[in-house]
Amino acid sequence: MANQHGDFVWYELLTTDADAAARFYGAVVGWRNRQAEHSDLDYRLFDRSGTDVAGFMTCPPGAGDAAMRPRWLGYIGVRDVDAAVLDIVRAGGVEHMPPTDIPGVGRFAMLADPQGALFYVMRGAMEGTSTSFAPAKPGHCHWNELATSDQGAALAFYTGLFGWEKGDAMPMGAMGDYRFIEHGGQAIGAVMNRMEGGPPPAWTFYFGVEDIDAAAQAVSGNGGTIHYGPAEVPGGIHIIVASDPQGAMFGLVGPRRIPAGE
Repeated sequence: MANQHGDFVWYELLTTDADAAARFYGAVVGWRNRQAEHSDLDYRLFDRSGTDVAGFMTCPPGAGDAAMRPRWLGYIGVRDVDAAVLDIVRAGGVEHMPPTDIPGVGRFAMLADPQGALFYVMRGAMEGTSTSFAPAKPGHCHWNELATSDQGAALAFYTGLFGWEKGDAMPMGAMGDYRFIEHGGQAIGAVMNRMEGGPPPAWTFYFGVEDIDAAAQAVSGNGGTIHYGPAEVPGGIHIIVASDPQGAMFGLVGPRRIPAGE
């Protein structure tokens, strides 16, 4: 695995309807999909321009665990999965799925940080570099955003375990600062305090699109719900925070091709 320890290397959608999810994200992000090889599960892959970006699968029938409700999850690459799990648990995290091998793919585990946000750690079986997170490529993840109940504690947890660094902060009024996180010399996302009364702590992943207005229309026109945006953010780009028809939250980021008011 050529990725550094602490890189986001994969994204995964848990859903209640894989066929509907394939149609929705195909319309919104332009992903194609296919069945994964070497999997005993109905595990499928989203790809863009021939490059695999994310995976998706149906939640087990009747699953009552909160971890199994429709959601997007991120995989953080580590040097040693078993050692990382021990370190995470010692730092206050919770193991939800023990270290497990997928032949030909790698070793992974599902955990939660001390505030309850879920994530995976993974060591890939191959030496290729993942480009699932690639801010310059449409259809890939451009931003990883954590909304948490304790920003300071979350920052200490992730920076201590994965080598991330705290970047600049953008004031958000009563919600506190929007604190950028950096890794390997680039901004990879941010950590913020969750809205009081809002969803529990969780990661939101923003996928790149070529036209934010066209993407917004595709979300609404295909049964999704827009919760915020399109809104301009620093850098002259625009974002949307939305949920798909099965309830999984996600973000989109891209340019506005037609200026507002025209």
